[in-house]
Amino acid sequence: MILIVDDKPENIYSLKRLLESKKFGVDTALSGEEALKKVLKNSYALIILDVQMPDMDGFEVAETLAGFSKSKDIPIIFLSAVNTDKTFIAQGYASGAIDYVTKPVDPDILMLKVKTFYRLYEQTTALNEIQSALRAEIEIRKKVQAELKERVEQLYSTLESLPQVAFTSDPEGNIEFVNKQWFRYSLSAKAFPYTHPDDKNIEEEWTICMFTESPLELEVRIKELNSDAYHFHLLRIIPIKEKDKVVKWVGTFTDIEDQKQVEKKKDEFLSIASHELKTPLTSIKAYVQLLQRSLKNNPDNTASTYLERAQLQLSKLNNLIADLLDISKIESGKLKLNKKSFNFENLLSSVTDIIHQTHENAEIIRKGASVNHLIFADEVRIEQVLINYLTNALKYSPDNKQVTIETELHNGHLKVMVTDNGIGIPLEKQKNIFGKFFRVEESSLRFQGLGIGLYICSEIIRQHQGSYGVNSKVGQGSSFYFTIPI
Repeated sequence: MILIVDDKPENIYSLKRLLESKKFGVDTALSGEEALKKVLKNSYALIILDVQMPDMDGFEVAETLAGFSKSKDIPIIFLSAVNTDKTFIAQGYASGAIDYVTKPVDPDILMLKVKTFYRLYEQTTALNEIQSALRAEIEIRKKVQAELKERVEQLYSTLESLPQVAFTSDPEGNIEFVNKQWFRYSLSAKAFPYTHPDDKNIEEEWTICMFTESPLELEVRIKELNSDAYHFHLLRIIPIKEKDKVVKWVGTFTDIEDQKQVEKKKDEFLSIASHELKTPLTSIKAYVQLLQRSLKNNPDNTASTYLERAQLQLSKLNNLIADLLDISKIESGKLKLNKKSFNFENLLSSVTDIIHQTHENAEIIRKGASVNHLIFADEVRIEQVLINYLTNALKYSPDNKQVTIETELHNGHLKVMVTDNGIGIPLEKQKNIFGKFFRVEESSLRFQGLGIGLYICSEIIRQHQGSYGVNSKVGQGSSFYFTIPI
């Protein structure tokens, strides 16, 4: 908006009509005092100010406006019909004007000046807005940087107080901070502690995780600088993300040597106990078999029944001991596969017969195309997996003994799925169902077992470079499956 200041209404009227015809917004004042009041209340792009006014002339108004922070940058054009001398024009510029126009006013010249000053005002206003925005942005960035610095300092303080070895790195994996525990294992704040020659390389494993922006969890053996003994540590490196972008990695080495030693002793115990139990069990089985043979010549129904039950229990005990031995072999890395080509349909038929012998009421339904290919795998171990799947399916289906075996060939792999109509497994428990000694709490009181059968199955399939899993809903049964390369 443009403010016209003149003590003569007729002068204001003509100027106002001229400016409004060019689409300018116009305000007016009939004295210097009124002009000052309006300037303090409103914002103006330009002031056209008459020099000759009673009480307070244009020079005084301009000088007063120059003293206000709000109005000191408003451009002023002086209009004068009397004072055309250079002295008065110089005084006008000195008092704050940016132009001096004498009357009679040439409308075209005046409009050119007005348009020029108005454009300058708009550009100045835009620049001021940009400058304000930049200042605000700078302040925001300073605040964010201060908050980030505080958060980083808190993180470093937390990591420094940990008993574990801890560190942070930038998104590219360059180590930025290490706590004091780090220097028990490494001389350099930029280099990882030395790991056992047989363990995986930390940098290589972490590089893979950086590509996928996924956490790293790795068991490695490292040793203190003043020691020759390697201790197991669990290395965890997790990405810190902001707006789905990794901004930092935080890692810790946790000493798990004691835990590993306990596991080792437990595995040694399982191995020794299994072998020690196996010897008397073999003798008991032999004596029972001798008794059965002797009873053939002297039949006794009661004794035969008891011997059959004893034989059944011995078979269960033998299976448990075999499982414990397998656990021991798995933990020591001695579970070996004896792979050869075999007919899978024949194996499946044999497994079905075994199940029918031990579960008279079982109804096994075969689905899927026949497997006419020869399978190159460990036949005995695959039979072990199938028997375990089928036995579990029947055990956890007390009210429905119908079990389905379905086979599928796809992309050079054989998939076998065993489905029951049993109690089902809660979703949150399914991820641990193949874990060692894991049992679903809801069923552990109803159904006996050590919780190692599925763990052994998973290890057998893993050594065949296959996959395994379960799909289940509570009350609607379960489908356990595995795949192996043909």
